[in-house]
Amino acid sequence: MQTEFDFLVLGGGSGGIAAARRAASYGARVALIERQRLGGTCVNVGCVPKKVMWNAAQLQEAMIEAQAYGFRLQQPWLDFSALKQSRDAYVARLNEIYRSNLLKDGIEIVEASARFVAPGVVEAGQRQLRAPHILIAVGAKPERPELKGAELGESSDDFFTWTELPKSLMVVGAGYIAVELAGALQALGVKVTLLTRGEFPLRHFDAMLGAELAAEYRRKGMQLEGSFTPLRLWRDGGELRLESNSGKVYGAEKLLWAIGRRPNTSGLGLETIGLQCDPKGGIAVDAFQNAQSAGVYAVGDVTNGPALTPVAIAAGRRLADRLFGGQSDARLEYDLIPTVVFSDPPIGAVGLSEQEALAKYGAATVYESRFINMYYALQSEKPVTRMKLICCGDEQRVVGLQVIGRGADEMTQGFAVALRMGARKVDFDRTIAIHPTAAEEFVTMRNARS
Repeated sequence: MQTEFDFLVLGGGSGGIAAARRAASYGARVALIERQRLGGTCVNVGCVPKKVMWNAAQLQEAMIEAQAYGFRLQQPWLDFSALKQSRDAYVARLNEIYRSNLLKDGIEIVEASARFVAPGVVEAGQRQLRAPHILIAVGAKPERPELKGAELGESSDDFFTWTELPKSLMVVGAGYIAVELAGALQALGVKVTLLTRGEFPLRHFDAMLGAELAAEYRRKGMQLEGSFTPLRLWRDGGELRLESNSGKVYGAEKLLWAIGRRPNTSGLGLETIGLQCDPKGGIAVDAFQNAQSAGVYAVGDVTNGPALTPVAIAAGRRLADRLFGGQSDARLEYDLIPTVVFSDPPIGAVGLSEQEALAKYGAATVYESRFINMYYALQSEKPVTRMKLICCGDEQRVVGLQVIGRGADEMTQGFAVALRMGARKVDFDRTIAIHPTAAEEFVTMRNARS
């Protein structure tokens, strides 16, 4: 059995698979080591099954909203067991597609845990595998707080094992995972309480987005509590009780911890190759994904870069281009990375927030728009869409774009291309609007403030 390879990949998630397949396309001998299901967080307990849940929530709301257009529908009812069965079957199909593609590319899949035993040598099960280039792409796992009773709460990974929905739920957290699961479950009929450390959720985004999302969630009936720090959790009959440091107690049938994720570096034997991690277990890398040990690289959630699937994929491919494709300067550029939060409504962002632009450039011209999407013209409830363009410099280059509202998820990608190409505000102004759409607001904005 082969033990010598050109490239060893530790982790079968998005970044690891992308790097392995790209390296194999250049003729490299590649082995990929993964002890769990292929696809990593994104496919199994992240973006893919989460998007299925978001789609279900959107359908639930659409059936209610259809009444304003004259449709007479019975009260919609969700068969959650049927949804889970279909969702899980879809994920299982993706697992097999990944396996098939890896084998088709001539990549050896090693189903085992991996551990460094020496520089350039990894132990996987009963085998020792060697390679001059080793990529660490083992991802991350959900964190739990260190407080009494924390084990009674569940994580986002646990959520995807649920066979039925609770009547009520507490979600502790303020990032992507917290607001996405909270929004979807609220739409599907769960009474949700969202508890955030800051005043608003999504504190690392433009302040407008978190404030608007909080207002919309409250309008939908969700309870939000900011400036929250959990103190202890306990069970009281059929409910969980969570006390904050202010002494206030919250209750619900279940609780989800969504307070962040910790890199899966424990047990990798990194100390044997002289590789030090940060206090949370993250691996520091340079602009070319090089770790501190020669011949060792890292991509994805195990690093301190953006925890986004497309980022891990792009970084993995660029690394393989550099190592095996003769492209010595290949690397991922980490600026202007677009992102979408599948909250309810969705959020899109690319480039700098207003706060970041002011810190970087000292001044900025901000264009904003606030309007009702035409989809809601016949509704009694009229959610607001908000947009923002942030422009800097003598040329008024667009350095940041933010949107919250219906369609934000799909419109952000195209505008990200414009920002990547260096679009200025005048370029937006010269672009003919597509009417009537929400996206046209980005090319018709005139309300500026400095």
